[in-house]
Amino acid sequence: MTVADLGEHALLARILARLPRPSASVLVGPGDDAAVLAPGRNERLVVTTDAVVEGVHFTRAYSSPADVGHKALAVNLSDLAAMAATPRWALLSLVLPGSWLVADVEDLVDGLAALAGRHGVSVAGGNITRTDGPLVVDVTAGGEAGPRRWLTRGAARTGHEIWLSGTIGGAAAGLEMLTDPGSRIPDPGCAARHRRPEPRVRLGVAMGRARAAKAAMDLSDGLADALRQVAAASGVGVRIDGNVLPIDQCAREWWTNRGVDPVMAATRGGDDYELLFAVPPRSGGALRSVARHVSDPPLTKIGVFTKDPLELVIDRAGKQDALPEGFEHFAHR
Repeated sequence: MTVADLGEHALLARILARLPRPSASVLVGPGDDAAVLAPGRNERLVVTTDAVVEGVHFTRAYSSPADVGHKALAVNLSDLAAMAATPRWALLSLVLPGSWLVADVEDLVDGLAALAGRHGVSVAGGNITRTDGPLVVDVTAGGEAGPRRWLTRGAARTGHEIWLSGTIGGAAAGLEMLTDPGSRIPDPGCAARHRRPEPRVRLGVAMGRARAAKAAMDLSDGLADALRQVAAASGVGVRIDGNVLPIDQCAREWWTNRGVDPVMAATRGGDDYELLFAVPPRSGGALRSVARHVSDPPLTKIGVFTKDPLELVIDRAGKQDALPEGFEHFAHR
């Protein structure tokens, strides 16, 4: 049975039956023209939206429908984490080819719902429409941040240390492994980083509550892109120590065996969804407090923001390379 066979309303009923039960903060949920949401006392609503598109963010040859649903929500939760917001709600819009199997749509929703349940996110509504083109899964997510506890990209200052969560390069290397005809058995760790990124929600919220950081951004389009955007928004430069970058071991081995510089490849590659923070040197106590409460993923100091906005470099024992451009939609390649 296909989506076209079942019809929109019956399909919607099946989707609603698979979603987590809305929390008490959802005053008007699925089924109306809009959702009515109640933020907590002395808290602020933070809302983001992002879409994953077949052929751009994923391909069904390498990602299951459940992987797609997970990723569609994960990229939005990562944005909220970068703002130090606790996720609460999401809206789901499906732009579906009529040829899609109903079972695949249900698996997609199951993947999204499982991640929503883990983070206490209520799916409060959405939309279904058809397309003769590729599948598009569009999610709008909302969360809460306490007064003056949210983080933006534009508050990094000269001398602020650059801290990075987790490891980088795994997702980019994983995609290369999946698409390389010579790689018959992709490393499961790197492949999973591409298929199912893990949003760093607890870490982002903890950094905001502790006031350990002044600025932050998630690594949706790679470390290089995030560094450039934070630097541009803050009017500062960037100096990274390439020798301390926490590169996924599977990615390092993959690129080294192919004669590719792992530092440049990992810095340029996207889809890691780790968090980048600008941390004042005097915030060591707050940073240690965060690490005690959220030990996974670990944080690594990788560099410093500098005075000259034109300084965008990776330093390796005195050898300097220009920071790569990172991924950008619509860029000529």
